[in-house]
Amino acid sequence: MKRFGLGSYALSGGVAVALLAGCGGSQPPIGAQGAMPQSAVLAARTNSTKYKVVHSFRGYPDGRLPLAGLMDVGGRLYGTTDWGGTNSDCKVYPLGHYGCGTVFSVASGGKEKEKVLYRFGVGTSGRGSGSLPAAGLIAVGGVLYGTTATGGSYSGCTSSNYAGWCGTVFSITPSGAEKMLHSFGSGSDGSYPVASLIDVKGTLYGATSEGGAYSGGTVFSITTGGAENVVYSFNGTDGGWPCAGLIDVKGVLYGTTSEGGAYNGGTVFSVTTDGYETVLHSFGQGTDGKDPIAGLIDVRGTLYGTTYGGGTYEYGTVFSISLSGTEKIVHNFGNGSDGEEPEASLIDVNGTLYGTTAAGGTYKYGTVFSVSRSGAEKILHNFGNGSDGEEPEASLIGVNGTLYGTTALGGRHGRGTIFSLSP
Repeated sequence: MKRFGLGSYALSGGVAVALLAGCGGSQPPIGAQGAMPQSAVLAARTNSTKYKVVHSFRGYPDGRLPLAGLMDVGGRLYGTTDWGGTNSDCKVYPLGHYGCGTVFSVASGGKEKEKVLYRFGVGTSGRGSGSLPAAGLIAVGGVLYGTTATGGSYSGCTSSNYAGWCGTVFSITPSGAEKMLHSFGSGSDGSYPVASLIDVKGTLYGATSEGGAYSGGTVFSITTGGAENVVYSFNGTDGGWPCAGLIDVKGVLYGTTSEGGAYNGGTVFSVTTDGYETVLHSFGQGTDGKDPIAGLIDVRGTLYGTTYGGGTYEYGTVFSISLSGTEKIVHNFGNGSDGEEPEASLIDVNGTLYGTTAAGGTYKYGTVFSVSRSGAEKILHNFGNGSDGEEPEASLIGVNGTLYGTTALGGRHGRGTIFSLSP
């Protein structure tokens, strides 16, 4: 499994750059038993005339490296950048100063300039609002909530990617008033949250990629007032190191772990809000997918997801899985000019699934694709032709028939983009 932490990114450069604690370069898994036959990949198109760069990030002062998807609130898009801004606390060597990340907004039509709502910084004491927000935002009661992978009040956390401050949950108003709700790293609490939160009847649920009772990550709950509780701690055999957000299906939470399970290729799991966990599928056997770092979606009672690796060509898969654990391969990536290495969750638009791959395609810098539930896949856009963006690692959203997303790199300044695409 690939890991792209601060240090390794400084050395690796032009690969998928998910700066996730133990999560970079791996996403959700899927099983091979009962897999459907691989459907033919339709011929890749040249760059779509319906593709548009809404914003190109500059790094300073507006942020760089958007790893997370966007959120639509009344026609305005909100998101985060993992690096950039103006705070000098965060440094990456030998690349120099890149800032601690931002929260931003932009009009969905792209008619207004992008606006930075908040710039993160750990502060000289290590405390502060948090830093390096790798996850997207959610809105609850007119307030936005998110996580930062590092920063906060507690130090001493260690991992292959991050060292020191253990991460936070924060709130921020649309006008930019930010508040730290919880600092991870105290006792058997989790650490390094890189996944987005979800709202279940007014309580927020999320995952930490490390920490917990067995150091394999946690599922946690937190009130909007900041009262946090560890719901479940992963131990490796039951999955470990969850990188993606959860979904709620009839009061039960479902998610993926990037590693662990029976074959150490990651898992799909369910967990009740009172902490009873079940492994629905273990990845990594045969031509099954492996290393899932993306979350799941529910389409009429069947779950769909992606794996970063594995499959017939070893470049990832789209899979389906029932709530009882029956898994099927829907599509294998990496055949010819197809996309490779999907790191993002899918979305469902009128029965068709849409997603991104961080690599592959005509120019090798990723794709936007659609795939039917029976496996017919089509490339909608190939990244890397000019200044259109490179390496999309985040999920798409649909707003009034238009898809919006982010690319981690590329664009006019090479710091990432916000884009739109009309399929």
